[in-house]
Amino acid sequence: MRRGRILILLVLIVGLGLALVWFIFNQFGGGQVIAPPTQAAPLTEIYFAAQNIPQGTTITAEMLGKLSIPPENVAEVEFTVGEEGNLVGQIARFTMEQGVIITSSMVGAGPGELSGPAWAVQIPSGMVAATIPTNRLSLVGYGVGDGAHVNVTACMLMVDVDPSFQSQLPNFTSVLTGTGFLPDQLPVLSVAASTTEDSSRQGRVELDPTLQQPFYAVPSETQRPRLVCQMILQDVVVMKVGNFNIQSPAATDPNATPSAAQVQQQATPDIITLMVNPQDSISLNYFMYSGAVIHLTLRNPNDTSRFDAQSATLTSLLTQYNISLPSKLPYAMQPRIDALVPPLLPNDVVTVQPQQ
Repeated sequence: MRRGRILILLVLIVGLGLALVWFIFNQFGGGQVIAPPTQAAPLTEIYFAAQNIPQGTTITAEMLGKLSIPPENVAEVEFTVGEEGNLVGQIARFTMEQGVIITSSMVGAGPGELSGPAWAVQIPSGMVAATIPTNRLSLVGYGVGDGAHVNVTACMLMVDVDPSFQSQLPNFTSVLTGTGFLPDQLPVLSVAASTTEDSSRQGRVELDPTLQQPFYAVPSETQRPRLVCQMILQDVVVMKVGNFNIQSPAATDPNATPSAAQVQQQATPDIITLMVNPQDSISLNYFMYSGAVIHLTLRNPNDTSRFDAQSATLTSLLTQYNISLPSKLPYAMQPRIDALVPPLLPNDVVTVQPQQ
């Protein structure tokens, strides 16, 4: 009986304690107040290119798609729902890839809205377009196309010239004869002019080590130019390979059969247009008109690294690749080889089939 009373007393104490804890927890902010769910802010729909839109194309509603974004992320130059009247019927100033958000600078009322050609808007601010001649070897086997990223290499020949005459050394010499000195008169000298056929190049006096006699040595041939190559530009964007289409896109029939001249120009372009800064465009013109040979090398468009290239000369090649200078031996190979001629392979001979 006594044990039952104690048990009941303990239960009452525990119950009162739990009630006290619950009361204190609710009265002094221990409980978590569940806030009512907030309503999501309304989104704004803007237009983007649902397909590839070529330059000069009239934009229609079928070419557009809608994208919902928060109102605070909408730029003033973007077209929102309700402004399609300012977008449909406009002309694409340049090619827009699928998924690109259309802005007011990408479209225009017509070709006459901008001065100059329509493709000029593709050139970034502060850059210019420069065209240089090219060929199949320079275009990496015609692997370079519009929008490609390339490096530009230039090779040129250097010669020594006379600083005053600005002519290639060695100079030609003439015979200078003195007729003597007369009293109270200036000395008289006579120069024997020589033609190109019998002219003598300027040489130097050397001493024969065996006979200990001086002799006058003249060069056996004209001065050999010295070749040097260097990478002059890196990560240059190609604007166009070949000629630009001078006809308006609207006047071009996509179903028309291209002429033989157009097919030939597309297959074998001989010029390329690069987007460079103004100073580099001046340098390209100098290289082009000075007779330098310009080559392009294709690079990954995602590669933005720069390479500290060194000029390639005969000395640098011998040092870099550890090429030994052949020794003068008392024997040689037969037959005599004065020029490297690649072997003729059967696939190099193109057989033209007679027309039926």
